[in-house]
Amino acid sequence: MGKIYADEYQCSSQKKLSDKFLTTKTPIVLKNYVSEWPLTKIAKNSITDGADYLLDFYNDTPVNVVIGEAEIEQRIFYNEDFSGFNFQSLTTSMDNLINRILQYRESKKPPTLYMASTSIEKWLPGFSQDNDIILDKEDVLGSIWIGNRCRIAAHFDLPSNIACCAVGRRTFTLFPPDQIANLYPGPIDFAPGGQPISTVDLKKPNYKKFPRFKEALKNSVVAELEPGDAIIVPSMWWHHVESFDELNILVNYWWRESPKFMGNPSAVLNHALLAIKQLPTDQKQAWREMFDYYIFDENNGDHSHIPEKAKGILGKLDEMNARKIRSMVLNQLNR
Repeated sequence: MGKIYADEYQCSSQKKLSDKFLTTKTPIVLKNYVSEWPLTKIAKNSITDGADYLLDFYNDTPVNVVIGEAEIEQRIFYNEDFSGFNFQSLTTSMDNLINRILQYRESKKPPTLYMASTSIEKWLPGFSQDNDIILDKEDVLGSIWIGNRCRIAAHFDLPSNIACCAVGRRTFTLFPPDQIANLYPGPIDFAPGGQPISTVDLKKPNYKKFPRFKEALKNSVVAELEPGDAIIVPSMWWHHVESFDELNILVNYWWRESPKFMGNPSAVLNHALLAIKQLPTDQKQAWREMFDYYIFDENNGDHSHIPEKAKGILGKLDEMNARKIRSMVLNQLNR
């Protein structure tokens, strides 16, 4: 099956990205976007020097680390019966993690070791002074991922993201949101990284067990990143990420297009599982119509037949209305 590659553009992190990139609805690769970062340049010449450069900013705050035995073949997943995961989590220092990663540089079957996305500001103060991007967005969260060879199952994130491949090579395989059924997602409330993940092994897909995954692959796009490249991952796109080198460092910049006072949509899904999923079919259909009318049908969104002062929470969603809705929801949940 032939691969479809994400669009690529030559860009520099020293220049502001245009709205064309920041509002994209499909993934975009930014070639050489962070190739001038000191971390990227130093690590290209020497992995150990790159590691030392990064650790100069580390403030000794403990970090959460994942360790998987060589037998998992770098795939972070569940154990056989989904009663747990195929890795262990522990708390250690960032320098201990990196030193252990470098100890296995020459190993053909190293254990999988990584630190999931961790706040740059809190753990690496000063790093962003010379290793940063120009992003014209509010409340941007910068985080860093450090690990060796690893495969992270396809998952989605609510915020949009610019993922900067500072050290090491990695491949993103991305699926649009409408492919969710073809990805066979796992449990909502019990997942390795918090978000539901695809239960299909991208490297060894079992098409007999997961026949619809072929359709997901037909709709996927691939991004192969070299050190210094970056990718824009739009909100809600599923993405499988594989890192290939002995040390890989990914720096992420997350932002939401919605105001801070808006709630998390996953809370609606959780409440719907509680309140709607087990209703009789005719009632579920009635509630589908209700959601279409009040939430998804933009043609009916102004409720112009209701006087403005009487619209209540159907009026424009601002911080005051958000507080009213949040209070109503909390009262309903506590009954």
